[in-house]
Amino acid sequence: MAAPGIKHTAIWWIRRDLRLSDNPALSAALQHAAQVIPLFILDPALLGSSYSGPKRLAFLLAGLRRLQGDLAALGGRLIVRHGAPLPELHQLLVESGATAIFAEADYSPFARQRDGMIQKTLPLSLLTGLTIYPPDLIKKQDGQPYTVFTPYSKAWRALTAPQSSDLLPAPQFLRVPQDLTSVPLPAEPDLSAAIPFPAGEQEARRRLAEFTAGADPALFRYAETRNLPAVGGTSELSPYLRFGMISARQTAVAAYTAVDQAPSPDARQSAYTWLNELIWRDFYISILYHFPYVRRHSFRAQYDTIQWANDESDLRAWRQGQTGYPIVDAAMRQLLATGWMHNRTRMIAASFLVKDLLIDWRIGEQWFMQHLVDGDPAANNGGWQWTAGVGTDAAPYFRIFNPILQSMKFDPAGSYLRHWLPELAHVPEKYVHEPWTMPPAVQEDAQCRIGGNYPAPIVDHFTARDRTLAAYRSAG
Repeated sequence: MAAPGIKHTAIWWIRRDLRLSDNPALSAALQHAAQVIPLFILDPALLGSSYSGPKRLAFLLAGLRRLQGDLAALGGRLIVRHGAPLPELHQLLVESGATAIFAEADYSPFARQRDGMIQKTLPLSLLTGLTIYPPDLIKKQDGQPYTVFTPYSKAWRALTAPQSSDLLPAPQFLRVPQDLTSVPLPAEPDLSAAIPFPAGEQEARRRLAEFTAGADPALFRYAETRNLPAVGGTSELSPYLRFGMISARQTAVAAYTAVDQAPSPDARQSAYTWLNELIWRDFYISILYHFPYVRRHSFRAQYDTIQWANDESDLRAWRQGQTGYPIVDAAMRQLLATGWMHNRTRMIAASFLVKDLLIDWRIGEQWFMQHLVDGDPAANNGGWQWTAGVGTDAAPYFRIFNPILQSMKFDPAGSYLRHWLPELAHVPEKYVHEPWTMPPAVQEDAQCRIGGNYPAPIVDHFTARDRTLAAYRSAG
């Protein structure tokens, strides 16, 4: 029950907002009540989902432990419960005497169904925070949602840019009832050596500042380095945005600030290019919000009739990074080892699965969700549909990435390839993108026998391209 003299108690239901600063749900709870209960519910329906991966779960749990420490520094603590959200929230309301529940709105079909059910019986208020602008805000003049990115982005940019003054401060003190029980967080597997992302709000804010601010931030070279997987040219903030260890609005403010402070037109354009990626994130969340069927179906319904090959041995080779195409294999091994993959190589690997192997994009989408630390239902789905040519702003189905040319263009020296494919360590640059073209003597010198140390290509790209075009034409 509420402590004597405390008029109101509220629950801050934490889901994808593991932070104290710029947190609308936490701020609303503090405005409503003198006591706030920071609550995280270990929901078996999510923890046991086929889309839940061990690295992402480990990152989430590590983030919750960081949040525990941050709350303790404010005099508070994290309350953890295990079970279905509705009965757990109801039980906590009864135990604490809380009169309100505040949470950050989530827009996946699962989250909307869950929250809608809870709102029928419990005092749950949902606050914007997952996106920069809520998905129902930006619409065409006829009230319909945008389904093409360019006009969406123009409407997005036409809104008043968020300012640093809009960011909500973290509380200085938190009063949490002391008599509430809490279950321990599961002991996450020790994946710290594998996952290159220390969890927590402080690390997220440090990375954002390092990327966007200072004398010579990487952001000012983003437009020229963002597609080079061997170069640390991206923010690598996606895992932190996935779990709200930093708010999307904080990243937008940093982007606009960098635009204003850019020392040259090229630097300004780079800042705008990164802002555009943040807009893409909002756009894909908007698409999932307005068209929830895309979780299981192509946005362009005619492509649900594609006759996929779905060869199991091809799929296994792709998953394990054994296709014989170095750029694809390096990407897939990076994913298996770290739970992350550079965005350019995500597109290349996805294109290879769908367009070269003719395997259903939904199989690849699920594999990525199982392994990506930053696996997000909206962004992952949007990216796969774009690459497969079945989505909203889809690349036309006849635009098929050539993995050899992509490798030559974006990793010309083969640095990324050699890092993730040690079998190619001694392959000359002339052959590293197409190692199967090495003469036998060169293979011996490079200690890389094709078909032995490294696989021969499992498919001929040009033959596969013709097969894919025929399958898409038949469906379209």
